[in-house]
Amino acid sequence: MRNRFLTPGLPFASFIFLSMLIVNVMGESAMQSAKEKKAVMIIASNNFRDEELLKPREVLEKNGVTVTVASSSLKEATGMLGAKVKPDILFTDITVTDYDTVIFIGGSGAGEYWDNPIAHKIANDANNAKKIVGAICIAPVTLARAGLLKNKKVTTYSSTINDIKSAGAKYTGNDVERDGNIITASGPAAAQKFGEAIVKALSQ
Repeated sequence: MRNRFLTPGLPFASFIFLSMLIVNVMGESAMQSAKEKKAVMIIASNNFRDEELLKPREVLEKNGVTVTVASSSLKEATGMLGAKVKPDILFTDITVTDYDTVIFIGGSGAGEYWDNPIAHKIANDANNAKKIVGAICIAPVTLARAGLLKNKKVTTYSSTINDIKSAGAKYTGNDVERDGNIITASGPAAAQKFGEAIVKALSQ
């Protein structure tokens, strides 16, 4: 009787092995599809939020995405928590067709892009080209004022909820929200999830 119950152990072990193999292959396939993708992350020239740049960038690069950092100045930018980052390019030199995703990073300095016509054009060009458009913390206000968030499910930092609602966005309060090709996140605590959501979108 005992043998009868033990015998299925071998096929079950084989099943587990095959399942793990399939998961591995699928994981590699997702990574392959994110590899060779290109992202541009736009930060404020001063007081960007450190985690909102560094964590998503780490996630993207680990998945084979090439990341370019853009800002309104080529001088070393300082984050709110002291991180020092030398931008690669001026945001005014961004050619949207060169990238698969355009990401606006938050922090108290990110308000410099809220009413910037070039930032609005970059966001609109990326959206019209069906690129992934990301924004975290207070940066969704830039997308809102560019006209991208009307009737879209969106999240943002608590201080800017009314700003996006007044632009017709549907605020959800989630850590990370995706509506079509637009991905938004609520703030520093959601930075990791934000990066993962962008990688997932790039892999689809």
